Amino acid sequence: MKAAAQPDAKLPSATRREASRPSYLRLFVAFARYSLQREMAFRANFLLDCAASLSWVLMNLGFYILIFNNTSEIGWQTGWSKYPFFVFLSTTLFVNSLVQAFFMPNADELGELIRTGNLDFALLKPIDTQFLLSLRRIEWSSLANFVFALGLLGYSLVHLPTRPGLVAMVLYPLYVLCGVGILYSLMIVLASMSVWLGRNQSLYDFWFYLTTFSRYPMEIYTGRYGTPLRQLFTFVVPVLVVVNVPARLLAWPLEAQYWPLALFTLAATLACLASSRWFFHRALAAYRSASS
Repeated sequence: MKAAAQPDAKLPSATRREASRPSYLRLFVAFARYSLQREMAFRANFLLDCAASLSWVLMNLGFYILIFNNTSEIGWQTGWSKYPFFVFLSTTLFVNSLVQAFFMPNADELGELIRTGNLDFALLKPIDTQFLLSLRRIEWSSLANFVFALGLLGYSLVHLPTRPGLVAMVLYPLYVLCGVGILYSLMIVLASMSVWLGRNQSLYDFWFYLTTFSRYPMEIYTGRYGTPLRQLFTFVVPVLVVVNVPARLLAWPLEAQYWPLALFTLAATLACLASSRWFFHRALAAYRSASS
């Protein structure tokens, strides 16, 4: 009798290659499940991390509530009143919580992987190295701020003088993801520099200094020194568009002069992601493994 043919023998070579490729969605779900199981193994620590994160958010919210108890709006050019500014604050929490949950712990470990040579094992895996190093660990406790931001955003939208339209509601998540993409690009570039610098703790301090600019409305950057800073952190290092553009979509409809800024945000996101991927692969090319 003839031996039974192998199941894959009758498949075209292109089909076999496609079947051998990993499912990135399934991998991401596996990473998420494993991270959740690991955090639930120490539930007291998980709850403590959530409480600490929420405490910081509540202190900031309380600070702004005190400000608006003494004034109807903060005296910037466009006049951010209480509830539009709470939309801005909610957007800040959305972007930062997503970055901290999905990317911060992985970028923080990249320097250690390079220093110890354990990056070799990641390079041997049959999946995209940047995908693996960016998403293999998820810090679920950081998403406590995301849940709080949902409640704060809903409360703020109810009290807005003008309700956002359907287009704004649809575009808002897109621009939040654009903000996440820009901050991730900056983070992965700084983390990749560990190939040449060894340790990257000072680089993360630099990342926090830069992202601090994104936490405030761009209208505060005016005058002799403020205007050059606004131009720099809008068009060169586009951190000011991370929160300002999506927040404006809901706080009030983007006026005609702001739509070019919204289009620029989309282009800046694509450019940042492409540039950071090029830089990441350039860093990998310069990496010398532990066996070399």
